[in-house]
Amino acid sequence: MKKSIENLGTSKITGGRRHPLRSRRKYEMDRFPNEAVIGNQVTVTRKVRGKNIKSAIKTIDSVNLAIDSKIKKVKIIKVLENATNNDYQRRGIISKGAVLETEAGKCRVVSRPGQHGTVNAILVK
Repeated sequence: MKKSIENLGTSKITGGRRHPLRSRRKYEMDRFPNEAVIGNQVTVTRKVRGKNIKSAIKTIDSVNLAIDSKIKKVKIIKVLENATNNDYQRRGIISKGAVLETEAGKCRVVSRPGQHGTVNAILVK
């Protein structure tokens, strides 16, 4: 996918063509969002700016749940609500702030699965 620098598709008011002042940069490249859903764990790694690597979750079946001061790995049953987007809630996408139903009860996601590569959550009372 190529992201445009400016609106080069239209012509000038005088009828002339528009010319870019510079070429496109790698950091301006557009990507599809990583939307984590429930399923067998699949992670994807990608190269990002500064020779760094990001890992993203495509599908996951368990969550790292903080109960008191202990961390337990608990199975996800379903996505109850997602305030980020009504469409995400309908499709069952896990993002930061989503409320999940787990075997230990309701929990809220505090990590960013599409950026961090893990699903961490805390119990909702």
